[in-house]
Amino acid sequence: MEYRVGKGSSFKKTGRSAEAILQFGPRLQQWSREPEPSSAAHHLFDLIPGEDRLFANAILLRLADTFRLGDDHIRRCVVKVFLSEYRCREKRKGYKGLLSKERVDNQSELLTRVKFVFDNGDGNSRALALVIFGCWADFAEDSAHVRYLVLSSFVSSHALEAKAALFAAGCFCEVSDDFPCIVLELLVNLMTSSETSLPIKLAGARVFSKMGYSYSIANRAYKTGLKLLADSLQEDYQIALLVSLSKLASTSTMLTSDQVKFLFSFLSQENTIRVRTTTLRCLCFIFSKGLCHFSVGPNLVQALFSTLDEPALPSNIQCEALWILRKMLLYMLPSLPSNILDLSKLLSIAENASPSLLMSKSLLATRVLVDMSIKFKEHGDLGSGLFCSSPTLSQLISLIINRITLLMKPLFDLGQADVVALKEVNNLLYLLLLMVGEHPELIALADILWHEKGMAMRLKVACKLHRFLLTFLENLSEAGTINMVVYDKVKLLVKQICEGNLFDCYTQTIYSLLLHARVIWHHNLDESEDSCIFDRNSGMLLDNCSVGQELVSFKFAKKVLAENMNWSAYKVGSFSVCQGAWFVATFIFQQLITQVHSESCSCWLKSLFQFACSEAKLTLSLLTKRSSSLVDWLETMEFPLTLLRNDLGEMDLDGADNLNEPNYGKVLLGAYNSICSSKETLETAFTLGQSFCFQKWFLFLRAKVLRAVVDVLDTLETIPFVSESSSINEEVGKSFMVQCLQRIVQISLRLKRIAEEFDLVGASFIDIDNKSAKIISGLALSCSLVASITGFTIFVPNLPTASIARCPESSENILRAHLVQNLAGRLWQTDRETSEKLCQLIDLREQPDKRFCLLSGNQVFNISSEAREVIVLCSHAVSRIACLKIEAAREQSEENITGIIKDGLKLTFEILMKWMEIPFRTPKYFFRLRPSIGSELFAENVSKATNGLHISPGQHLSLSLCLQLKNFPADLPLQLTKLYCMLRCGVSSIEEKEEQCRSGFQAWETDEMLEMNKELFR
Repeated sequence: MEYRVGKGSSFKKTGRSAEAILQFGPRLQQWSREPEPSSAAHHLFDLIPGEDRLFANAILLRLADTFRLGDDHIRRCVVKVFLSEYRCREKRKGYKGLLSKERVDNQSELLTRVKFVFDNGDGNSRALALVIFGCWADFAEDSAHVRYLVLSSFVSSHALEAKAALFAAGCFCEVSDDFPCIVLELLVNLMTSSETSLPIKLAGARVFSKMGYSYSIANRAYKTGLKLLADSLQEDYQIALLVSLSKLASTSTMLTSDQVKFLFSFLSQENTIRVRTTTLRCLCFIFSKGLCHFSVGPNLVQALFSTLDEPALPSNIQCEALWILRKMLLYMLPSLPSNILDLSKLLSIAENASPSLLMSKSLLATRVLVDMSIKFKEHGDLGSGLFCSSPTLSQLISLIINRITLLMKPLFDLGQADVVALKEVNNLLYLLLLMVGEHPELIALADILWHEKGMAMRLKVACKLHRFLLTFLENLSEAGTINMVVYDKVKLLVKQICEGNLFDCYTQTIYSLLLHARVIWHHNLDESEDSCIFDRNSGMLLDNCSVGQELVSFKFAKKVLAENMNWSAYKVGSFSVCQGAWFVATFIFQQLITQVHSESCSCWLKSLFQFACSEAKLTLSLLTKRSSSLVDWLETMEFPLTLLRNDLGEMDLDGADNLNEPNYGKVLLGAYNSICSSKETLETAFTLGQSFCFQKWFLFLRAKVLRAVVDVLDTLETIPFVSESSSINEEVGKSFMVQCLQRIVQISLRLKRIAEEFDLVGASFIDIDNKSAKIISGLALSCSLVASITGFTIFVPNLPTASIARCPESSENILRAHLVQNLAGRLWQTDRETSEKLCQLIDLREQPDKRFCLLSGNQVFNISSEAREVIVLCSHAVSRIACLKIEAAREQSEENITGIIKDGLKLTFEILMKWMEIPFRTPKYFFRLRPSIGSELFAENVSKATNGLHISPGQHLSLSLCLQLKNFPADLPLQLTKLYCMLRCGVSSIEEKEEQCRSGFQAWETDEMLEMNKELFR
């Protein structure tokens, strides 16, 4: 950089020299944003202390010399470089950039070079020098001579010099506490003088926006500006002061309210269009800063409403008025009287839609009405007679649907997609989703989306509608409003798409899977013949709609593969995994493995196949006990059942052609082995870095859950009275019983820890989508439930459970409290009654810490729709455990205690069977294959050993640490404000560390990561 700037100033061709200088501008901005390296950074990267500062000051001196020696064009280029850095600064106190006084050593040399130009140049040169003084205000304002040059130039006869002096004065006011007082007095005299030209007055008006160094200065400047504005009749001058005072008021919340009320006084029709337009833009500026916490009277709202139908105002200005109105209503709606809300005018604006005016005020008016409906829903008593009546909501929803139809019709006729039109369709679908999501009882009003005329949409629009329907149905499922009316409408839509010739087989497959989604329809529809599916080819009536629909999807998926639509087949497979259609996913991924040429892609598909095969085994074992028709149908569809049969246990038909009960322990063990194989496939293929980090971690936890449940079932199988076929009076030795209970409680603690690991997964990936976070939270809740039910013996007193907890740091009371806290905290936000019942199972004195019944800092409150079944199961399990506790306290005979243990173990088996029937869902984030956002920690000790960090016991360890973000996209709507780093040291040998590196060691496979996470959130 030094060479480029230095050589650039000596080029004979001015153009090349100017180009070299201008190229330095972006680099100067980046350099200014970076903080000075600390001593640790100097040590870590082998930097010479002071070298960076020396280089920076050399560059600044070179630029100053170029400004002093160059011609007018070169000087303008240098000014542009410093202006670009100034405009990129955060306008607040505490500037620490490259041109701050703390980082510029040779301040006097720089100022001397620029003053030389001011003293020896013409008016243009003096103006350029004053602009540079303004950009260097952080250290230039300390120079009395520079201050004098700036102030004395106010009255210069050269207009450009006077305007530059006012700019420099404004820059000085931003960093000084005494200079604004002097400037303010001079400004009043300058602005009120009849000899001052209008351009100078406009430049002076802009200085007011920079007098926010302190509240006292800002308040004084604001009042002075108001007085100047009231005494002036020049429109341009008024507009400049309105803008400047709005910027000044935005720096102080105490001035914002006064400025908003003052601006509303300029919205009357007595003022010109320009003044009113500027007023609305000033209001937009204030509201965009989030400064909405002030009282709004009815006259202010009415003033905005009056601008909406005024023909003299341009359409874009009316859109800004709508935007302001929306912001105001969102903050002040509960306190506004209902008689000032002119909803009919908003509805009229929304209805007057023009197909040629896409992003019009019609869409904004619709958004305002949608936001108001949601706000009224939150305050039901507020809008009971105003907005929440069915006709108004019906009118609004119909308006949105009609708007979509109006935009879609040209697309259908022309057969081509319009990017702008599709973007507005997305916006309108989002609004419709908000409306129906907040008002699920109005589902029938969305009927026009599924009307036969709407089926002529092209594939792109069909995919958009599919995403809308999926989210819409999940929202209704979470709200518990799914009914047969909704199911029939979706069924009709799927039938029209799948039986027509307007769509390809990929579209038909993903729509057919809508009816399979057990997480949506499971336990939401009544078990009736109407909800079952009759297959005409086989003449069979399936007793499970989702399974029958998956077989329909299986047929379409085969067509996708037959047409060599491999990428579409992969998308169908991933969507099937997320929806729990494991048979479809297993078949697709098995076929795709041989279709790819890349070894890495082949390993990924093989891992997906093993994962889907694992879950398909569980699904098949649960369904085959009801009917053999599923197995027969799968065979007719050429599904590779041999992949699943080996782990299903005894499935032979008896004399009545009924299937025997599967061996669930063997089935789960087979699923566990497949999950482990899936994880090992990824670990073998991707050993370097953090590739597939989330996928491997997720599979690792799923395998741990299955292994724990297998261990519980294996233990229960050793106790004869758990099975109904065993004699209930068969006595079991007390010592053997205690051993079994001890094993089960130990597994309970493992499951509690797995639930905490799921919490850690949800908190470790900051770019995870909200839906995936909900699913992971539901999986944590599910593990916590199984942990509590398998640990029932610690909740029931007087049971022979001595030494049940063999944890060195925990007593039985502490374990009981931890189990309750883990589950009750998760239920607190969704099922307060069950959470309170759970808390009653322990003594309050057993609380492990003061945050009892509250989630820890990294747990997620959101619960997905499928977790509703887990919550119902939790309520049942907690009630049964409470009954066992009451029964044990009532009678303490040996026979009664044995009976309670039997009932408790049977309850455990019963809950596990119901738990297995709950659909397992994979988060969408599982298929995000880009590297995850994370960080790298670089650590070095003082000795800088090349073969690692070593320290003898009892010695101090001096480290230099550097934490670097990794894979952080620039467009991510997230800003990190704090970073925490925790280090944990242990005793190990060099050979152990080398073995960990060779074996692909993962941090989550040890207990240290979870313990450190707990420490972090304490």
